[in-house]
Amino acid sequence: MVSTTKKTPTPPGIAIWVGVTLLWGTVFYWTSVFMLQLASARLGEAYVNPSGSELLKVYGMHVVVLIVFALVAMMVKKMLEPGGQKQIQRWEEISEGKGEKIFISFAGSLATSFFFTGLTAATLIGSSRIFGFVVDLTLSVVLLAGVFNIAAGLAASLIVGLVFLIAGVGKKKS
Repeated sequence: MVSTTKKTPTPPGIAIWVGVTLLWGTVFYWTSVFMLQLASARLGEAYVNPSGSELLKVYGMHVVVLIVFALVAMMVKKMLEPGGQKQIQRWEEISEGKGEKIFISFAGSLATSFFFTGLTAATLIGSSRIFGFVVDLTLSVVLLAGVFNIAAGLAASLIVGLVFLIAGVGKKKS
């Protein structure tokens, strides 16, 4: 027998917050490092050329930063919107086919890619002091890298949108 009761949706828990933050934080960590190096070369200022082993050490520190960030963001979200009704409503709209079709969270991908460039730069600077390697960043390099990283955010949004489109996520239910 099939139950006719509808399960009440709940906002995401710790696992979702941390998992999604680690996923996107990892993607944007690597794109941000590349964009910081590109911006540094383009402007001819700053020094951003850590070795592969140094980048992995920094990434380890970055994971800790991302987990703390995810937990703080989750707590702030719960304080600002107890029950997470706006988020639940957005999920329901997407499942009903009312969400974006190609770019998933277009504005969010712009802001996220720019923000994670700053977070990566801060982690690089802090980790360089802890692990003893040289990273010299200027504000102009970080800002230009953030602008460059927007392309990575748009690409990620487009890829997720295409995966959703192919998988049929968000198609109107009959």
